[in-house]
Amino acid sequence: MKLAFSTLGVPGMPMADVIRLAVDHGYQGVELRAHAEEPVHPGLSGPERGEVAQEFKRGGVEILTVAGYVRVAAEGEDEPVIAGLAELVKLAHDLGAQHARVFPGGGSLDPEVADANAARRLAAAAPYAADLGVRILLETHDSHRAGADVARVAGTVGHRQVGALWDIMHTWLAGEEPAATHAVLAPHLGYVQVKDIASAQDTRPLALGAGVLPLGACLDTLDADSWVCWEYEKRWHPDAAELPGLLGAGREHLLRLGAPKQ
Repeated sequence: MKLAFSTLGVPGMPMADVIRLAVDHGYQGVELRAHAEEPVHPGLSGPERGEVAQEFKRGGVEILTVAGYVRVAAEGEDEPVIAGLAELVKLAHDLGAQHARVFPGGGSLDPEVADANAARRLAAAAPYAADLGVRILLETHDSHRAGADVARVAGTVGHRQVGALWDIMHTWLAGEEPAATHAVLAPHLGYVQVKDIASAQDTRPLALGAGVLPLGACLDTLDADSWVCWEYEKRWHPDAAELPGLLGAGREHLLRLGAPKQ
């Protein structure tokens, strides 16, 4: 199992400090939140992107994903969404990231319409992503919270460069058992985001193992070389404990859960 953490847990932190945290606590990769309020975002110039890529390369830390905010199922015209996908894929390529994360964002649309929007736009973006060697991952989130929802879209697209990101909180909130989620997402799965929360009503981030999410059951479904990323949502919960102080124990907890069963 290869471990990463999301910069959502350390909002605004300079990249040098992010790399140092990863190295010091034994994480092989980082999921970079791509937003204008963060150091890395689509507005970076070519030289700036190159500097970030080199900084991570020198530190020996992989940029697993550029986590963007394109909403592929949303109501509206296709062109702005497809342009946003291309922009995000290009950023991921320039940084040397394997993946670009997108959201469904179907809102209150009829599910069939939301599915069709997402599949059509992702299919349009897939050839460009293939040319640049980046895989677009649709996260289990909002209008497509369950693994079955995301698998339905990815299966319709039917392109290797369009896959799935399994956020275990959302599939749990959807009432889906980990084995069932994995069964439908396995043909499309890029990697898994783990986290922990107190309850369905209280989703403030907790240290891994301190809450109710079925971390062990999820990890049991994965291959030994799978990527697992801790998404600690500090950005949305400023009163939560600071992530850096939790990273070491979080890594040990994941490694214990993911160890081969005797």
